[in-house]
Amino acid sequence: MSNSYDDPAFFAEYAKMSRSQDGLKGAGEWPDFKRLLPSLVGKRVLDLGCGYGWHCRYVAENGAASVIGVDSSKRMLAKARSQTDDASITYVQADLATFDHPAASFDLVISSLALHYVADLTGLMARIAAMLAPGGTVLFTIEHPLFTAEGHEQWVQTMAGDAVWPVDRYFDEGLRTTTFLGQPVPKYHHTLQTIVGSVLSAGLTLRDLVEPQGSKADQRDHAPWTRAPMMLIIRADKR
Repeated sequence: MSNSYDDPAFFAEYAKMSRSQDGLKGAGEWPDFKRLLPSLVGKRVLDLGCGYGWHCRYVAENGAASVIGVDSSKRMLAKARSQTDDASITYVQADLATFDHPAASFDLVISSLALHYVADLTGLMARIAAMLAPGGTVLFTIEHPLFTAEGHEQWVQTMAGDAVWPVDRYFDEGLRTTTFLGQPVPKYHHTLQTIVGSVLSAGLTLRDLVEPQGSKADQRDHAPWTRAPMMLIIRADKR
C-alpha cells in the first residue's frame, strides 16, 4: 500500500470510514467476496494488503490453519496486531508488489482493494501463482478500471447539472494521483484486459468476475457505486 497510510492525519481520517470502524460489515462488497471464498478449513492463507486484519481474522475464525497478513504500512499493522489475539495469524511488513514465499506455500491468496497500488500486475500474479499450491485459489478486489481511468475519482457535473462519472484515458495505463481523504494518493490504472490477462498469463483458471453494487442498503438508497462500478472481484484457481 501507499505510505500515505502512515501519515498521522491521513490515518486518522481513514479510521473514521465505515469499513475501518465496522469491519467486513461496513464493506459493501463483502457479501459478494464472502460468497466466492472456498472452504477455509485447514487452509494456509496469505492476505496481501491486509490493513486492519479483518479478513485475516475472518478466515482464521472459520477454520484456516495459518494466516499471513502482509502490509507495507506500520500503522495498519499496529492496528491489526492490537485487534488480533490468535496465534495462527502472523503479520508481516512488506511491499505486496514484491512479496515472495516458497512455491506452493499457500492454499488461498486473498487481497482487498490493494492491487491498484501495484504497477506490475502480471509479475505479481505470476508470483501468486507460484506461491499457490495445486488446487489453490486467488480471490481479490481491485478498483474498477472505469473508476480509475480518468484519475480524479470524483463525480463531475454536466452543464445541465447532472452528476456523471467521467471516463477518459482508459487505454492510457499507468500512474494516477487521486485525492483520497484530503491527500494525494498514487494508484495505478489497469484496463480490464490487463487485469484479467494477468490472471490468465499466470496459468490460472478464471472462475468468477463480479462487479459488486454494494449492500442491499446501498442499492435501496441508490448509493453512488450502484450507478458506476467502483471495483471488481475476481476469483481464479490453480489447476
